[in-house]
Amino acid sequence: MTDRHIVAMGGGGFSDDDPLLDDFILGLTGSQRPRVCFVPTASGDAAAHIERFYRAFTRRACEPSHLPLFQPPYPPIGDVLLSQDVIYVDGGSTANMLAVWRLHGVDEVLRHAWERGIVLCGPSAGGLCWFGSGVSDSLGPELAPLRDGLGLLPGSFCPHYDGEADRRPAYHRYVREGRLPPGIAADDFVGLHFIGTELAEVVTSKSGAGAYRVEADGDAVTETRIEPRSLASTP
Repeated sequence: MTDRHIVAMGGGGFSDDDPLLDDFILGLTGSQRPRVCFVPTASGDAAAHIERFYRAFTRRACEPSHLPLFQPPYPPIGDVLLSQDVIYVDGGSTANMLAVWRLHGVDEVLRHAWERGIVLCGPSAGGLCWFGSGVSDSLGPELAPLRDGLGLLPGSFCPHYDGEADRRPAYHRYVREGRLPPGIAADDFVGLHFIGTELAEVVTSKSGAGAYRVEADGDAVTETRIEPRSLASTP
């Protein structure tokens, strides 16, 4: 059976001038020149995000492209995405992204891509979308539970765990209240590498950053740190 890979990042990658996480993702493909498609839906296909992606990936031994969904003519989505080695999802509004994806059938194509062994990844919204639920700032002025993710990965997810002051207390509160199931949180510059639906490894490009399992314990919450492997020390 083909290995299915997802790398959910709390933050980081090219959008944060972080080449180490991106290099780790490219290395999962086993290809000397992987095809990498950027999906910038969460930012509304923001030109600045697309330009930054190309600046970062044209310097690498890969074939970069992107999938636009806001300006016609629309490309054949299945043909584009299922021909890739990596599908790299942008940060931005998770809720809006999921709505647009479902309108165009991108959600089903991504499931097929995952089953074929194409590496799925992204920071923030690009990390949260693979889970069934998580903490999102895309539903209103305050952080709120988002409960209609793609559900490829079990449990809930919280990105930017150390990067935004309100993230940790909001995630604790929603797990404690049962509004989100137990799950995992990632600091910025941390990647959670899943093979299938199991967490295989946590990696980071930043000293001191980590990931955390968050679970309800009666009227309280337990948080268990998962120590990552440092990509900065990789030979």
